[in-house]
Amino acid sequence: MLGKTVKVKVDIPLGTVCKDTGIKYELNCGLAESFFNNELKQYTVYIMGVYRPIKSFDGRVIAVIHMPDSTERLVVAPCHRKFIIHDVRTALSFLNLPEDTVIDCIYERSCGAVVFSNNRGEVRFLVIKNKKSLHWSFPKGHVELGENDKQTAVREVFEETGINIDILKGFSSCMEYKIQGKIEKTVVMFLASTSDTRTVIQPEEIEDYNWLRFDNALNILKFENDRIILRRAEKYLRSRHII
Repeated sequence: MLGKTVKVKVDIPLGTVCKDTGIKYELNCGLAESFFNNELKQYTVYIMGVYRPIKSFDGRVIAVIHMPDSTERLVVAPCHRKFIIHDVRTALSFLNLPEDTVIDCIYERSCGAVVFSNNRGEVRFLVIKNKKSLHWSFPKGHVELGENDKQTAVREVFEETGINIDILKGFSSCMEYKIQGKIEKTVVMFLASTSDTRTVIQPEEIEDYNWLRFDNALNILKFENDRIILRRAEKYLRSRHII
């Protein structure tokens, strides 16, 4: 169901207080029908990104809620709005869903940093080898509840490498791609400096690390998106006479 467009007939508008439960609905809620595995099914649907009571809505399914009783509910939103899992859980908090409720979300957002050190004119960039994929990249990870992008980048770099960083103003690079043709991922990368290269990798996620000169770092990176970001970062540093 993720990514499908459905038409929702709203029967519980935003602001409604349920007489039986006393719950005040902080989202518009309704019903939608859709074919799944050649079977017409009816779903309870919650609408995010619309902040007034409405009667109907055409939206994209951004999350599927798997209830403990094996039923499914949907979360839809306008096509131009990207809500990640923390946004969805926060929006649904008024429902007090059971703890073992599982939510799949179509959008993911990660943040990280291209980290460099400049030791008496010798500039090196930090690359890490992911334990699962075994490819070389930059430290990054998922945004956690309550964080902004820069906070995520700082935390992820420290968790994966033990290094404290200073993010440079004026540089960020965003890339988007799909995971297995379904999950739509956004990655925001910053540029950061450090004077501490004593690296302690996170053994659960990181296989190895290295501090490399620009050309060597460029050659070791597996994905073109990472190489593009590194080229942009190096160009930015030279334009600002930082290196």
